[in-house]
Amino acid sequence: MPAPTRPPFAPLANPVRAYAWGSTTAIPALTGTPATGEPQAELWMGAHPSAPSLRDDAGGAGPRPLDRLIAEDPEGELGPDTVRRFGPRLPFLFKVLAAERALSLQVHPSRARAEAGFAAEEARGIPRDAPQRTFKDRDHKPELICALGDFEALCGFRPASATADLLDGLAVPLLAPWAAALRHRPAGEVLPAMLRHVLEDVRPGPAELAGVAAALRRVAAGDGPYAAACAAYARAARDYPGDPGLVAALLLNHVRLRAGQALALDAGVPHAYLHGLGVELMANSDNVLRCGLTAKHIDVDGLLAVTSFRTGEPPVLTASPAGSSAPSPASSPDGPRAVDAAGAGIEDVFPSPAEEFRLSRLRPTAAPARVDLAGPQILLCTAGRARLRSSAGDTLDLAPGGSAYLRPSGEPVLLTGTGAELFRATTG
Repeated sequence: MPAPTRPPFAPLANPVRAYAWGSTTAIPALTGTPATGEPQAELWMGAHPSAPSLRDDAGGAGPRPLDRLIAEDPEGELGPDTVRRFGPRLPFLFKVLAAERALSLQVHPSRARAEAGFAAEEARGIPRDAPQRTFKDRDHKPELICALGDFEALCGFRPASATADLLDGLAVPLLAPWAAALRHRPAGEVLPAMLRHVLEDVRPGPAELAGVAAALRRVAAGDGPYAAACAAYARAARDYPGDPGLVAALLLNHVRLRAGQALALDAGVPHAYLHGLGVELMANSDNVLRCGLTAKHIDVDGLLAVTSFRTGEPPVLTASPAGSSAPSPASSPDGPRAVDAAGAGIEDVFPSPAEEFRLSRLRPTAAPARVDLAGPQILLCTAGRARLRSSAGDTLDLAPGGSAYLRPSGEPVLLTGTGAELFRATTG
């Protein structure tokens, strides 16, 4: 008698990362689980070897790590096209991120920089788990963050004249020479010099940084154009007292997102998430170069080599209907689509900075929508109730915080929902 066919979907049990900057309540509120009183910073969905999701195929073997399942059958779990393009591994990592206070200021390298840096550190014999190791692997790490509510971030260097205005408004001796330099010299010269000055050459002391923090609180209490930004910087100064990376933070755009708005972060863009709940999708790499608000190693030379010192305001992204002609930086909305029985789309796609991933939002209704399974996918429910149904009649119900892994299949699955919102991660 032939073995029963597995449905193309299965629920995931996902690890939670307890980083100190995390909210104690946001992820429990989403998943409907009790808060523990400890930070719950990130919910990881994927096959990262340090914290893979567990998948339960209900075949009697119990939940198993997703990375191990993929290693045992790469083409069955990922599809031949994904294996051909990215190798025998899931090329993206999907997260729920819940920030109560600022994450470290950081930059991710391009693939070329990552390959060169990884090879150089391998040749020098630096262990991959050493604190001073910069390049953990050969890959780049583009990211996309979509807010699930009000969300604050720092992203990219502010236009030089605006940063000079902000620094002048703080009226702190430490910053005055740099404000003048930004008005009279190219930003591409001043910004790297300023970062090296505060992170390596001089490293301002506690008294100077306390003076900057006091000035930030003063400006935040007013009604000027930089009040909101200075309030955010002042919170970072409170949470990371004596950290010279505070000065680096002042150079970056302060961005406030509303639910459904997103930021795409490509190689070289300095950024930090400050506060809020969002879904984040990224290439599956561990390469991070930090530039402040952290106790971890800062490789100043490496940081300056990979950072883009272009200035300007970052675009705030919104999703467009799948199959529309809306522009996209790297991947097209014309990927796998979800449509209802009448052919109407229920899926909106965010522009992606990378071919490794594609993020979309699904809002299914009682009318069954067809979800094509052209590649590996993870579905995350963030509101309402949703149900997946296979052609063989298998079903899986998803509530808020619930997620499922969908293997490539020749037949689509059907999706219905009641007040449902889901986010869909797949390849670009």
